[in-house]
Amino acid sequence: MAARSFDMIVIGAGPGGYVCAIRAAQLGLNVAIVERENLGGICLNWGCIPTKALLRSAEVFHLMHRAKEFGLKANGIGYDLDAVVKRSRGVARQLSSGVAHLMKKNKVTVVMGEAKLAGPGRVSVTSDKGAEELEARAIVVATGARARELPGLEADGDLVWTYRHALQPRRMPKKLLVIGSGAIGIEFASFFNTLGADTTVVEVMERILPVEDAEVSAFAKKQFLKQGMKILEQATVKKLDRAGGKVTAHVETGGRTETMEFDTVISAVGIVGNVEGLGLEDAGVKIDRSHVVTDAFCRTGVEGLFAIGDVAGAPWLAHKASHEGVMVAELIAGGHPHPIKPGSIAGCTYCQPQVASVGLTEARAKEKGYEVKVGRFPFIGNGKAIALGEAEGFVKTVFDAKTGELLGAHMVGAEVTELIQGYVVGRTLETTEAELMETVFPHPTLSEMMHESVLDAYGRAIHF
Repeated sequence: MAARSFDMIVIGAGPGGYVCAIRAAQLGLNVAIVERENLGGICLNWGCIPTKALLRSAEVFHLMHRAKEFGLKANGIGYDLDAVVKRSRGVARQLSSGVAHLMKKNKVTVVMGEAKLAGPGRVSVTSDKGAEELEARAIVVATGARARELPGLEADGDLVWTYRHALQPRRMPKKLLVIGSGAIGIEFASFFNTLGADTTVVEVMERILPVEDAEVSAFAKKQFLKQGMKILEQATVKKLDRAGGKVTAHVETGGRTETMEFDTVISAVGIVGNVEGLGLEDAGVKIDRSHVVTDAFCRTGVEGLFAIGDVAGAPWLAHKASHEGVMVAELIAGGHPHPIKPGSIAGCTYCQPQVASVGLTEARAKEKGYEVKVGRFPFIGNGKAIALGEAEGFVKTVFDAKTGELLGAHMVGAEVTELIQGYVVGRTLETTEAELMETVFPHPTLSEMMHESVLDAYGRAIHF
């Protein structure tokens, strides 16, 4: 059977792949997208979206316990874990079917099956119905990533979970160990801890949330400890013994090893790119530590072959993947897009309190040789935060003392994952402190803290 012919084939229908396919179709290209599991990929089905649904349930549960503070009464507060999970899965389903609708609307051909490169400009797709070949002048690999599994800490879905098991928990953990305190680990720790699990977090680096500004990490840690979490930093889980429905973790800290017993372990020790079985090496693609090596425009160095999103390396963020998808679609369609600037991509963690950041931390800016001006403003100085009953947190801004360039912004507290976008726009527009100071922020809003933090960097804060 002759191969079906397209202008572009996208392998993987996550937030990188499906966005790439839509943009290419908008530009008049005939596009096919190949997906082996779920439209929307990990993000919509097993990542960003369903975790936010779970965390929202935990947030509401937490607020119910605070009802008295707000002059309200709530008796017999409890939760139904199955119902919480059911809501989360429903949200994921709704969005996945939304992607199917978008594919249809944009006339993108969806091919369900396992893809493999079959020579220059050719992709072989295997499914239950057999195999077929597709051909195109451009192929985009958007196969994403999966949970990293360390020897001796492998997940079994019963006692030891990955994020995927944690999204559909078999039971409510009583005594939980979370290995890794990046975004995934700390979000699940926050969720289960809020619902009452006795939670311990182990982090191999010197502090939790290691990619964040040190002040943010320290503040978040203080809040987590206040919520009853136990946190072990510069600690390594050497092995897990599983027996009798329990897990004994051997944890090494400061040169000595101690054993701790848990009924559930969540392993969140990073991700590895989905590069296997695609025929990438045979095609001449360079792979480094499970990720495809690309240039600033996501080109692999092999004619007509691109890689975007998690499979192409850090930062491992859905919004980065989507923007790379748009950039590559425009490139293939003959346009001249700008490359993505990693320093202007925000990172968000939806624990309690929320954490959000963009650009350089204070320490990194100094390492790079900048002379910096740093501003801070606490939630306790903001009227809206006090009215919300969310007076814990702060906003921190880092500027180049010589030019006034906004080098980085770091926040911890209520709704900071929404606030951070203001600074992202500022960095994209190459703003300086002058424009941010001249901007009129609406009152009463949490965003006023962003203004005050900028003012504070230059000794001009009004309300603190």
